[in-house]
Amino acid sequence: MTTASTDIDPRTRRLLEAPIVATLLRLAAPNVLVMVAQAAVGLIETYFVGKLGTDALAGMALVFPIVMLMQMTSAGAMGGGIASAVARALGARRGNDAQALVGHALVIALGFGLAFTLALLLGGRALYTAMGGSGAALEAALTYSHWVFAGAVLVWLFNSLAALIRGTGNMAVPANVTVVGVVFLVPLSPLLIFGWGPLPGMGIAGGAIALLVYYLVGSLALIAYLRSPRSLLGLHVAQWRLRWPLFRDILRIGLVGAVSTVATNCAIGITTALAGHFGSGAIAGYGTASRLEYLLVPLVFGLGAPLVAMVGTCIGAGQRERALRATWAGAAIAFALTELIGLTAALFPRPWLMLFGSDPAMLEAGTQYLRAVGPLYGFFGVGLVLYFASQGAGRLLWPVLGNLARLAVAGIGGWLALRWGGQLQHVFVAQGVALVVYGVVIASAIAGGAWFGPVGWPRSPRGLLARLQPAALSASSSSSSS
Repeated sequence: MTTASTDIDPRTRRLLEAPIVATLLRLAAPNVLVMVAQAAVGLIETYFVGKLGTDALAGMALVFPIVMLMQMTSAGAMGGGIASAVARALGARRGNDAQALVGHALVIALGFGLAFTLALLLGGRALYTAMGGSGAALEAALTYSHWVFAGAVLVWLFNSLAALIRGTGNMAVPANVTVVGVVFLVPLSPLLIFGWGPLPGMGIAGGAIALLVYYLVGSLALIAYLRSPRSLLGLHVAQWRLRWPLFRDILRIGLVGAVSTVATNCAIGITTALAGHFGSGAIAGYGTASRLEYLLVPLVFGLGAPLVAMVGTCIGAGQRERALRATWAGAAIAFALTELIGLTAALFPRPWLMLFGSDPAMLEAGTQYLRAVGPLYGFFGVGLVLYFASQGAGRLLWPVLGNLARLAVAGIGGWLALRWGGQLQHVFVAQGVALVVYGVVIASAIAGGAWFGPVGWPRSPRGLLARLQPAALSASSSSSSS
Protein backbone atom coordinates (compact mmCIF):
# COMPACT_ATOMS: atom_id res chain seq x y z
CA MET A 1 0.00 0.00 0.00
CA THR A 2 1.47 3.35 -0.99
CA THR A 3 1.41 6.31 1.34
CA ALA A 4 0.77 9.80 0.09
CA SER A 5 3.76 12.06 0.10
CA THR A 6 1.87 14.46 2.35
CA ASP A 7 2.82 12.32 5.37
CA ILE A 8 6.53 13.09 4.80
CA ASP A 9 8.01 15.91 6.83
CA PRO A 10 8.69 18.98 4.62
CA ARG A 11 12.43 18.81 5.38
CA THR A 12 12.60 15.21 4.19
CA ARG A 13 10.57 15.99 1.07
CA ARG A 14 12.98 18.80 0.12
CA LEU A 15 15.88 16.36 0.27
CA LEU A 16 14.01 14.00 -2.06
CA GLU A 17 12.44 16.43 -4.53
CA ALA A 18 13.94 19.94 -4.52
CA PRO A 19 16.63 21.03 -7.06
CA ILE A 20 19.91 19.48 -5.96
CA VAL A 21 22.45 22.31 -6.22
CA ALA A 22 20.11 24.97 -4.83
CA THR A 23 19.13 22.70 -1.93
CA LEU A 24 22.75 21.80 -1.15
CA LEU A 25 23.81 25.45 -1.15
CA ARG A 26 20.84 26.53 0.95
CA LEU A 27 21.52 23.82 3.53
CA ALA A 28 25.28 24.29 3.37
CA ALA A 29 25.21 28.05 3.98
CA PRO A 30 24.38 27.87 7.71
CA ASN A 31 26.42 24.70 8.04
CA VAL A 32 29.53 26.27 6.50
CA LEU A 33 29.02 29.13 8.91
CA VAL A 34 28.84 26.75 11.86
CA MET A 35 31.92 24.82 10.79
CA VAL A 36 34.01 27.91 10.07
CA ALA A 37 32.91 29.29 13.44
CA GLN A 38 33.92 26.02 15.09
CA ALA A 39 37.29 26.12 13.34
CA ALA A 40 37.62 29.70 14.56
CA VAL A 41 37.57 28.29 18.08
CA GLY A 42 40.97 26.69 17.43
CA LEU A 43 42.29 29.73 15.60
CA ILE A 44 41.27 32.03 18.44
CA GLU A 45 43.18 29.86 20.89
CA THR A 46 46.21 29.67 18.62
CA TYR A 47 46.24 33.44 18.23
CA PHE A 48 46.25 34.08 21.98
CA VAL A 49 48.56 31.18 22.86
CA GLY A 50 51.00 32.53 20.26
CA LYS A 51 51.38 35.58 22.50
CA LEU A 52 52.89 33.26 25.15
CA GLY A 53 55.91 32.48 22.93
CA THR A 54 57.22 29.95 20.41
CA ASP A 55 57.44 27.10 22.95
CA ALA A 56 53.75 27.46 23.82
CA LEU A 57 52.88 27.62 20.11
CA ALA A 58 54.98 24.51 19.41
CA GLY A 59 53.34 22.73 22.37
CA MET A 60 49.91 23.50 21.00
CA ALA A 61 51.02 22.33 17.55
CA LEU A 62 51.93 18.95 19.09
CA VAL A 63 48.50 18.53 20.69
CA PHE A 64 46.45 19.98 17.84
CA PRO A 65 46.47 16.89 15.57
CA ILE A 66 45.10 14.82 18.47
CA VAL A 67 42.44 17.41 19.30
CA MET A 68 41.44 17.45 15.64
CA LEU A 69 41.42 13.65 15.62
CA MET A 70 38.83 13.79 18.39
CA GLN A 71 36.92 16.57 16.63
CA MET A 72 36.89 14.82 13.27
CA THR A 73 36.05 11.43 14.79
CA SER A 74 33.16 12.78 16.86
CA ALA A 75 31.77 15.26 14.31
CA GLY A 76 32.82 13.74 10.99
CA ALA A 77 33.22 9.96 11.41
CA MET A 78 30.84 8.96 14.18
CA GLY A 79 28.78 12.12 13.71
CA GLY A 80 28.40 11.21 10.05
CA GLY A 81 27.31 7.72 11.08
CA ILE A 82 24.69 9.20 13.40
CA ALA A 83 23.39 11.67 10.81
CA SER A 84 23.36 9.01 8.09
CA ALA A 85 21.44 6.54 10.26
CA VAL A 86 18.84 9.18 11.17
CA ALA A 87 18.49 10.35 7.54
CA ARG A 88 18.05 6.82 6.19
CA ALA A 89 15.50 5.99 8.91
CA LEU A 90 13.48 9.11 8.11
CA GLY A 91 13.80 8.53 4.35
CA ALA A 92 12.43 4.99 4.80
CA ARG A 93 9.70 6.33 7.17
CA ARG A 94 11.00 4.46 10.21
CA GLY A 95 10.17 7.21 12.69
CA ASN A 96 10.44 5.04 15.81
CA ASP A 97 13.94 3.94 14.86
CA ALA A 98 14.93 7.57 14.25
CA GLN A 99 13.74 8.46 17.76
CA ALA A 100 15.55 5.50 19.30
CA LEU A 101 18.81 6.49 17.59
CA VAL A 102 19.04 9.49 19.96
CA GLY A 103 19.75 7.29 22.97
CA HIS A 104 22.14 5.08 21.02
CA ALA A 105 24.10 8.13 19.82
CA LEU A 106 24.49 9.48 23.36
CA VAL A 107 25.73 6.13 24.69
CA ILE A 108 28.33 6.02 21.91
CA ALA A 109 29.41 9.61 22.72
CA LEU A 110 29.89 8.76 26.39
CA GLY A 111 31.97 5.66 25.62
CA PHE A 112 34.28 7.28 23.11
CA GLY A 113 34.69 10.43 25.20
CA LEU A 114 35.90 8.40 28.19
CA ALA A 115 38.23 6.40 25.93
CA PHE A 116 39.92 9.59 24.69
CA THR A 117 40.27 10.86 28.26
CA LEU A 118 42.00 7.70 29.49
CA ALA A 119 44.24 7.32 26.43
CA LEU A 120 45.62 10.86 26.52
CA LEU A 121 45.95 11.22 30.28
CA LEU A 122 47.93 7.97 30.45
CA GLY A 123 49.82 8.07 27.17
CA GLY A 124 50.13 11.77 26.32
CA ARG A 125 53.78 12.21 27.33
CA ALA A 126 54.99 9.23 25.30
CA LEU A 127 52.95 10.34 22.27
CA TYR A 128 54.11 13.95 22.22
CA THR A 129 57.73 12.90 22.81
CA ALA A 130 57.50 10.56 19.82
CA MET A 131 56.15 13.48 17.77
CA GLY A 132 59.34 15.44 18.47
CA GLY A 133 58.34 17.35 21.61
CA SER A 134 60.99 18.16 24.21
CA GLY A 135 61.78 20.67 26.93
CA ALA A 136 59.43 23.61 27.42
CA ALA A 137 57.40 22.77 24.29
CA LEU A 138 56.65 19.28 25.63
CA GLU A 139 55.60 20.62 29.04
CA ALA A 140 53.29 23.17 27.40
CA ALA A 141 51.79 20.37 25.28
CA LEU A 142 51.12 18.22 28.35
CA THR A 143 49.47 21.07 30.26
CA TYR A 144 47.13 21.85 27.39
CA SER A 145 46.45 18.18 26.63
CA HIS A 146 45.58 17.18 30.20
CA TRP A 147 42.97 19.93 30.48
CA VAL A 148 41.39 19.43 27.06
CA PHE A 149 41.10 15.67 27.25
CA ALA A 150 39.81 15.70 30.82
CA GLY A 151 36.63 17.11 29.23
CA ALA A 152 36.60 14.94 26.10
CA VAL A 153 33.04 13.74 26.88
CA LEU A 154 31.78 17.32 26.40
CA VAL A 155 33.26 17.48 22.88
CA TRP A 156 31.68 14.13 21.97
CA LEU A 157 28.33 15.07 23.46
CA PHE A 158 28.18 18.38 21.57
CA ASN A 159 29.08 16.86 18.20
CA SER A 160 26.74 13.88 18.61
CA LEU A 161 23.78 16.11 19.50
CA ALA A 162 24.55 18.33 16.49
CA ALA A 163 24.77 15.25 14.22
CA LEU A 164 21.34 14.03 15.37
CA ILE A 165 19.80 17.38 14.46
CA ARG A 166 21.62 17.58 11.10
CA GLY A 167 20.39 14.09 10.23
CA THR A 168 16.85 15.50 10.16
CA GLY A 169 17.93 18.09 7.54
CA ASN A 170 18.06 20.93 10.08
CA MET A 171 21.40 22.70 9.68
CA ALA A 172 20.35 26.03 11.18
CA VAL A 173 20.13 25.08 14.87
CA PRO A 174 23.69 23.69 15.18
CA ALA A 175 24.89 26.72 13.20
CA ASN A 176 23.21 29.20 15.52
CA VAL A 177 24.45 27.47 18.66
CA THR A 178 28.03 27.35 17.40
CA VAL A 179 28.15 30.96 16.23
CA VAL A 180 26.77 32.26 19.52
CA GLY A 181 29.30 30.05 21.33
CA VAL A 182 32.21 31.51 19.37
CA VAL A 183 31.06 35.04 20.19
CA PHE A 184 31.09 33.96 23.84
CA LEU A 185 34.55 32.35 23.49
CA VAL A 186 36.32 35.38 21.96
CA PRO A 187 36.50 37.32 25.26
CA LEU A 188 36.60 34.22 27.50
CA SER A 189 39.77 32.72 25.99
CA PRO A 190 42.12 35.70 26.57
CA LEU A 191 40.47 36.33 29.93
CA LEU A 192 41.46 32.88 31.18
CA ILE A 193 44.85 32.81 29.41
CA PHE A 194 46.12 36.22 30.54
CA GLY A 195 43.82 37.08 33.46
CA TRP A 196 42.23 40.41 34.25
CA GLY A 197 41.96 42.35 37.50
CA PRO A 198 41.72 39.90 40.40
CA LEU A 199 41.43 36.90 38.05
CA PRO A 200 44.92 35.38 37.59
CA GLY A 201 46.07 34.29 34.14
CA MET A 202 46.28 30.51 33.68
CA GLY A 203 48.47 30.51 30.59
CA ILE A 204 47.96 27.76 28.04
CA ALA A 205 45.67 25.90 30.46
CA GLY A 206 43.25 28.85 30.29
CA GLY A 207 42.75 28.27 26.55
CA ALA A 208 41.83 24.65 27.18
CA ILE A 209 39.37 25.53 29.95
CA ALA A 210 37.70 28.15 27.76
CA LEU A 211 37.28 25.51 25.05
CA LEU A 212 35.56 23.11 27.47
CA VAL A 213 33.21 25.84 28.70
CA TYR A 214 32.25 26.46 25.07
CA TYR A 215 31.33 22.80 24.52
CA LEU A 216 29.43 22.58 27.81
CA VAL A 217 27.24 25.60 27.07
CA GLY A 218 26.70 24.45 23.46
CA SER A 219 25.62 20.96 24.58
CA LEU A 220 23.07 22.43 26.97
CA ALA A 221 21.63 24.57 24.16
CA LEU A 222 21.31 21.58 21.80
CA ILE A 223 19.64 19.51 24.53
CA ALA A 224 17.15 22.32 25.07
CA TYR A 225 16.28 22.27 21.35
CA LEU A 226 15.78 18.49 21.30
CA ARG A 227 13.40 18.84 24.25
CA SER A 228 11.35 21.45 22.40
CA PRO A 229 8.35 20.67 20.15
CA ARG A 230 10.18 22.13 17.12
CA SER A 231 12.54 19.15 16.91
CA LEU A 232 11.74 16.09 14.76
CA LEU A 233 13.63 14.02 17.31
CA GLY A 234 13.20 14.21 21.06
CA LEU A 235 14.83 13.19 24.31
CA HIS A 236 12.19 10.56 25.04
CA VAL A 237 13.96 8.10 27.32
CA ALA A 238 11.04 5.66 27.06
CA GLN A 239 11.95 5.13 23.36
CA TRP A 240 15.61 4.45 24.06
CA ARG A 241 15.47 0.66 24.44
CA LEU A 242 18.99 -0.19 23.34
CA ARG A 243 19.15 -2.53 20.35
CA TRP A 244 22.24 -3.87 18.65
CA PRO A 245 20.90 -3.29 15.09
CA LEU A 246 20.68 0.46 15.77
CA PHE A 247 24.16 0.57 17.30
CA ARG A 248 25.38 -1.33 14.23
CA ASP A 249 23.65 1.14 11.92
CA ILE A 250 25.76 3.95 13.41
CA LEU A 251 28.98 2.06 14.08
CA ARG A 252 29.31 0.35 10.71
CA ILE A 253 29.71 3.81 9.20
CA GLY A 254 31.26 5.63 12.16
CA LEU A 255 34.00 3.09 12.91
CA VAL A 256 35.02 2.72 9.28
CA GLY A 257 34.98 6.50 9.00
CA ALA A 258 37.14 6.68 12.13
CA VAL A 259 39.81 4.63 10.35
CA SER A 260 39.80 7.27 7.63
CA THR A 261 39.99 10.06 10.21
CA VAL A 262 42.85 8.38 12.06
CA ALA A 263 44.75 8.03 8.78
CA THR A 264 44.26 11.75 8.03
CA ASN A 265 45.55 12.82 11.42
CA CYS A 266 48.37 10.27 11.38
CA ALA A 267 49.55 11.89 8.15
CA ILE A 268 49.61 15.26 9.95
CA GLY A 269 51.23 13.74 13.04
CA ILE A 270 53.94 11.99 11.00
CA THR A 271 54.72 15.21 9.16
CA THR A 272 54.92 17.03 12.51
CA ALA A 273 57.46 14.42 13.67
CA LEU A 274 59.43 14.76 10.42
CA ALA A 275 59.43 18.55 10.79
CA GLY A 276 60.76 18.04 14.32
CA HIS A 277 64.11 17.04 12.78
CA PHE A 278 64.51 20.72 11.86
CA GLY A 279 63.75 22.14 15.35
CA SER A 280 60.86 23.70 17.32
CA GLY A 281 60.55 26.56 14.84
CA ALA A 282 59.82 24.08 12.05
CA ILE A 283 57.21 22.30 14.21
CA ALA A 284 55.56 25.65 15.00
CA GLY A 285 55.69 26.72 11.34
CA TYR A 286 54.22 23.50 10.01
CA GLY A 287 51.63 23.33 12.80
CA THR A 288 50.54 26.90 12.12
CA ALA A 289 50.46 26.53 8.32
CA SER A 290 48.66 23.17 8.41
CA ARG A 291 45.89 24.76 10.45
CA LEU A 292 44.70 26.11 7.13
CA GLU A 293 44.23 22.52 5.98
CA TYR A 294 42.32 21.83 9.17
CA LEU A 295 40.22 24.91 8.42
CA LEU A 296 39.28 23.28 5.12
CA VAL A 297 37.91 20.26 7.01
CA PRO A 298 35.06 22.19 8.70
CA LEU A 299 34.50 24.21 5.53
CA VAL A 300 33.98 21.05 3.46
CA PHE A 301 32.10 19.49 6.37
CA GLY A 302 29.68 22.39 6.09
CA LEU A 303 28.85 21.12 2.59
CA GLY A 304 29.32 17.46 3.48
CA ALA A 305 26.80 17.34 6.34
CA PRO A 306 23.79 18.25 4.15
CA LEU A 307 25.22 15.89 1.53
CA VAL A 308 25.12 13.07 4.11
CA ALA A 309 21.48 13.90 4.82
CA MET A 310 20.53 14.18 1.12
CA VAL A 311 22.37 11.05 -0.05
CA GLY A 312 21.16 9.02 2.93
CA THR A 313 17.55 10.13 2.53
CA CYS A 314 17.58 9.50 -1.24
CA ILE A 315 19.04 6.03 -0.78
CA GLY A 316 16.54 5.28 1.98
CA ALA A 317 13.81 6.20 -0.53
CA GLY A 318 15.43 4.20 -3.36
CA GLN A 319 16.57 7.22 -5.42
CA ARG A 320 20.09 6.12 -6.36
CA GLU A 321 20.53 8.37 -9.40
CA ARG A 322 19.61 11.46 -7.42
CA ALA A 323 22.06 10.44 -4.69
CA LEU A 324 24.88 10.23 -7.25
CA ARG A 325 23.97 13.53 -8.90
CA ALA A 326 24.06 15.23 -5.50
CA THR A 327 27.45 13.64 -4.83
CA TRP A 328 29.10 14.99 -7.97
CA ALA A 329 27.53 18.43 -7.49
CA GLY A 330 29.03 18.51 -3.98
CA ALA A 331 32.44 17.40 -5.31
CA ALA A 332 32.53 20.21 -7.88
CA ILE A 333 31.63 22.85 -5.29
CA ALA A 334 34.19 21.49 -2.79
CA PHE A 335 36.98 21.49 -5.38
CA ALA A 336 36.30 25.10 -6.35
CA LEU A 337 36.25 26.33 -2.74
CA THR A 338 39.32 24.50 -1.47
CA GLU A 339 41.42 25.12 -4.57
CA LEU A 340 40.73 28.87 -4.37
CA ILE A 341 41.83 28.92 -0.71
CA GLY A 342 44.93 26.84 -1.44
CA LEU A 343 46.07 28.99 -4.36
CA THR A 344 45.56 32.17 -2.33
CA ALA A 345 47.60 30.74 0.56
CA ALA A 346 50.39 29.66 -1.79
CA LEU A 347 50.59 33.11 -3.34
CA PHE A 348 50.30 35.04 -0.06
CA PRO A 349 51.50 32.77 2.79
CA ARG A 350 52.87 35.34 5.22
CA PRO A 351 49.61 37.18 6.04
CA TRP A 352 48.18 33.89 7.37
CA LEU A 353 51.33 32.94 9.30
CA MET A 354 51.83 36.41 10.77
CA LEU A 355 48.49 36.09 12.54
CA PHE A 356 50.13 33.64 14.93
CA GLY A 357 53.70 34.83 15.36
CA SER A 358 56.77 36.43 13.81
CA ASP A 359 59.53 33.95 14.61
CA PRO A 360 61.70 33.71 11.44
CA ALA A 361 62.06 29.90 11.58
CA MET A 362 58.31 29.50 11.99
CA LEU A 363 57.58 31.83 9.08
CA GLU A 364 60.09 30.10 6.79
CA ALA A 365 58.77 26.58 7.49
CA GLY A 366 55.15 27.65 7.16
CA THR A 367 55.82 29.42 3.86
CA GLN A 368 57.51 26.32 2.42
CA TYR A 369 54.51 24.18 3.37
CA LEU A 370 51.87 26.49 1.91
CA ARG A 371 53.75 26.95 -1.38
CA ALA A 372 54.28 23.21 -1.81
CA VAL A 373 50.85 21.93 -0.70
CA GLY A 374 48.39 24.82 -1.08
CA PRO A 375 47.96 24.51 -4.89
CA LEU A 376 46.81 20.90 -4.38
CA TYR A 377 44.14 21.59 -1.75
CA GLY A 378 41.39 21.08 -4.35
CA PHE A 379 42.13 17.33 -4.38
CA PHE A 380 41.81 17.28 -0.60
CA GLY A 381 38.41 18.99 -0.88
CA VAL A 382 37.16 16.44 -3.43
CA GLY A 383 38.31 13.46 -1.38
CA LEU A 384 36.81 14.83 1.81
CA VAL A 385 33.38 15.70 0.40
CA LEU A 386 33.20 12.27 -1.29
CA TYR A 387 33.97 10.75 2.09
CA PHE A 388 30.90 12.48 3.53
CA ALA A 389 28.75 11.44 0.58
CA SER A 390 29.94 7.86 1.09
CA GLN A 391 28.78 8.07 4.70
CA GLY A 392 25.29 8.91 3.48
CA ALA A 393 25.47 5.97 1.06
CA GLY A 394 26.78 3.64 3.76
CA ARG A 395 29.73 2.75 1.47
CA LEU A 396 33.03 3.74 3.06
CA LEU A 397 35.55 1.21 1.75
CA TRP A 398 37.11 3.46 -0.90
CA PRO A 399 37.33 6.61 1.26
CA VAL A 400 39.22 4.51 3.81
CA LEU A 401 41.52 3.07 1.14
CA GLY A 402 42.07 6.57 -0.25
CA ASN A 403 43.05 7.85 3.19
CA LEU A 404 45.37 4.91 3.79
CA ALA A 405 47.00 5.59 0.43
CA ARG A 406 47.45 9.22 1.48
CA LEU A 407 49.04 8.11 4.75
CA ALA A 408 51.41 5.74 2.96
CA VAL A 409 52.54 8.34 0.43
CA ALA A 410 52.93 11.08 3.06
CA GLY A 411 54.77 8.91 5.57
CA ILE A 412 57.00 6.91 3.24
CA GLY A 413 57.63 9.86 0.94
CA GLY A 414 58.59 12.16 3.82
CA TRP A 415 60.83 9.51 5.38
CA LEU A 416 62.58 8.88 2.10
CA ALA A 417 63.10 12.63 1.63
CA LEU A 418 64.97 12.80 4.94
CA ARG A 419 66.87 9.54 4.34
CA TRP A 420 68.11 10.79 0.99
CA GLY A 421 69.30 14.07 2.50
CA GLY A 422 66.32 16.18 1.47
CA GLN A 423 65.24 19.41 3.11
CA LEU A 424 61.99 20.33 4.85
CA GLN A 425 60.55 21.47 1.52
CA HIS A 426 60.89 17.93 0.12
CA VAL A 427 58.98 16.53 3.09
CA PHE A 428 56.16 18.93 2.23
CA VAL A 429 56.20 17.97 -1.46
CA ALA A 430 55.42 14.40 -0.38
CA GLN A 431 52.38 15.72 1.52
CA GLY A 432 51.12 17.46 -1.62
CA VAL A 433 51.45 14.31 -3.72
CA ALA A 434 49.59 12.42 -0.98
CA LEU A 435 46.62 14.80 -1.29
CA VAL A 436 46.41 14.18 -5.05
CA VAL A 437 46.42 10.41 -4.47
CA TYR A 438 43.68 10.79 -1.83
CA GLY A 439 41.26 12.69 -4.06
CA VAL A 440 41.91 10.70 -7.25
CA VAL A 441 41.53 7.26 -5.62
CA ILE A 442 38.12 8.02 -4.08
CA ALA A 443 36.69 9.88 -7.09
CA SER A 444 37.82 7.16 -9.50
CA ALA A 445 36.25 4.43 -7.38
CA ILE A 446 32.85 6.12 -7.09
CA ALA A 447 32.85 7.03 -10.80
CA GLY A 448 33.60 3.38 -11.54
CA GLY A 449 30.53 2.16 -9.65
CA ALA A 450 31.91 1.41 -6.16
CA TRP A 451 28.56 2.22 -4.50
CA PHE A 452 25.98 0.35 -6.58
CA GLY A 453 27.83 -0.82 -9.68
CA PRO A 454 27.51 1.17 -12.92
CA VAL A 455 24.37 3.31 -12.84
CA GLY A 456 23.28 4.63 -16.21
CA TRP A 457 21.45 7.94 -16.34
CA PRO A 458 17.86 7.72 -17.70
CA ARG A 459 17.31 9.98 -20.70
CA SER A 460 13.68 10.81 -19.92
CA PRO A 461 11.47 11.37 -16.87
CA ARG A 462 9.57 8.21 -17.82
CA GLY A 463 12.81 6.20 -17.74
CA LEU A 464 13.67 7.67 -14.37
CA LEU A 465 10.22 6.76 -13.03
CA ALA A 466 10.54 3.21 -14.30
CA ARG A 467 13.87 2.84 -12.58
CA LEU A 468 12.85 4.36 -9.27
CA GLN A 469 9.64 2.37 -8.81
CA PRO A 470 11.32 -1.03 -8.22
CA ALA A 471 13.86 0.59 -5.87
CA ALA A 472 11.14 2.34 -3.92
CA LEU A 473 9.14 -0.88 -3.61
CA SER A 474 12.26 -2.70 -2.43
CA ALA A 475 13.00 -0.03 0.19
CA SER A 476 9.37 -0.11 1.35
CA SER A 477 9.32 -3.90 1.73
CA SER A 478 12.66 -3.98 3.55
CA SER A 479 11.49 -1.32 5.99
CA SER A 480 8.30 -3.26 6.62
CA SER A 481 10.25 -6.46 7.33
CA SER A 482 12.51 -4.61 9.76
